[in-house]
Order: sequence, then C-alpha cells, then structure tokens
Amino acid sequence: MGADVVGMSTVPEVIVANHMGMKVLAVSVVTDMCDPDNLKPANINDILANAAKAESQLIALFKKIVHKLP
Repeated sequence: MGADVVGMSTVPEVIVANHMGMKVLAVSVVTDMCDPDNLKPANINDILANAAKAESQLIALFKKIVHKLP
C-alpha cells in the first residue's frame, strides 16, 4: 500500500467527524510494528506496555493543546 503507518480506525472516524462539520486533530501511537517481512503473533502485553510508555507524553501534549483552544 505504500503506507508507513496504518491506523485501525483513524481514517473512518475522521471522515465521519468531517461529515458532521467537526474540526479534527488525529494523534496515533504505534504500539505494534507488524513488520510484514517478519510476521509474528500479536502480543497484547507488549502492545499495552508500548501504549503505557506514550501515556505521559500524550497527556502533556493534550494539556498544551486544550490550553490553547479558544
């Protein structure tokens, strides 16, 4: 497909939000690399650990974004 990262639901959610006239900011966290040349079963514990690593940075980012909203 030529994509570097594919979100599980980001595109359909943004399309619907746009259709409803909403402004959208999308932020994704890559929790599973899923290398097509080195496929292995997904490990939920690894996925959750990777999400947890990003949590504090996402909280800080969203606080800054919300603070700047009109």
